[in-house]
Amino acid sequence: MHGIVGFGSYVPRFRIKAEDIANQWGADAEAYKRGLLLEEKTVPGPDEDTITISVTAARHAVTRAGIDPAKIGACYIGSESHPYAVKPSGTTLIDAIGAGPECHVADFEFACKAGSEAMYVAYSHVKSGEMEYALGIGADTSQGAPGDALEYTASAGGAAFIMGGQDVAAEIVETYSFTSDTPDFWRREGEFYPRHAGRFTGEPAYFHHVLSSARGILEKANMKATDFQYAVFHMPNGKFPLKAGKILGFTREQMEQGWVVNLMGNTYSGSSPTGLAAILDVAKPGDNILMTSFGSGAGSDSFIFRCTDRLPEIQDLAPKVRDQLADRRIHLDYGKYVAYRGKIRVNEM
Repeated sequence: MHGIVGFGSYVPRFRIKAEDIANQWGADAEAYKRGLLLEEKTVPGPDEDTITISVTAARHAVTRAGIDPAKIGACYIGSESHPYAVKPSGTTLIDAIGAGPECHVADFEFACKAGSEAMYVAYSHVKSGEMEYALGIGADTSQGAPGDALEYTASAGGAAFIMGGQDVAAEIVETYSFTSDTPDFWRREGEFYPRHAGRFTGEPAYFHHVLSSARGILEKANMKATDFQYAVFHMPNGKFPLKAGKILGFTREQMEQGWVVNLMGNTYSGSSPTGLAAILDVAKPGDNILMTSFGSGAGSDSFIFRCTDRLPEIQDLAPKVRDQLADRRIHLDYGKYVAYRGKIRVNEM
């Protein structure tokens, strides 16, 4: 049996409400809230970035795993907002958590599914017997251009998963990937904000890949929606994952625990992994979980997890996703949000 032996998450306390963004641009706040099904989004503080988010989530994962971090043989961070264009984020992380120096490190990129890619490679290492433990992380401090629809949803947060073959809390039953060249979202080297193809990002991109990946893994595992207690899909907004789940036969009740988009925006590389962490916070032994990510460009990774008797033993050892969402939220006005995110850029003469 191989799978998750420890997991952790981190959600920033700073937030901005959807109406504060809409009011700044003279937009209809209620229309945006209804259309996106979200109230506010998380915002990283001035001293927070993908590395700090990853470190905190990884420390929580180590606590739950109950292992010596020096036994982690690989560390992969998936993100579309690594702080450095050249220096890897993972080198700082392994020193911070005590996993180095004998550790294979790499940063992953694949838009919003970079985190699930990191999880898959970490899992593959331990399944093959190459190493005892491996760490896969999805974390981001995503950006949206001022006034763009992404500004309402591009948020911050992350989730970390330690994979192993002993004391498994959630067994990985099956995996599946579906990828094609679909240019729905991109950011060229040197550009500060990503661009997207508007409505094109829905049907030919998100839904085609998410539905194909989910159907593929269900067929591969010979399972159907009613075999699962929980399901989580990538959350670029509130409506897309609910619609995808409904098409696949999942009920809203199966998706609600992982559907954390209503309070945190959730367009980032840890989106579906953070939803998975929220589910693992409360799931019970024997529960089956479907997770399907999505990354523009485009592709989807799917995992089927089965919770073991060990999961309840570790759930309360680290902060839970929904507790972090509710804990001491600090709301910013648009001016402070712009300052924190560095949206005003001054060219030196």
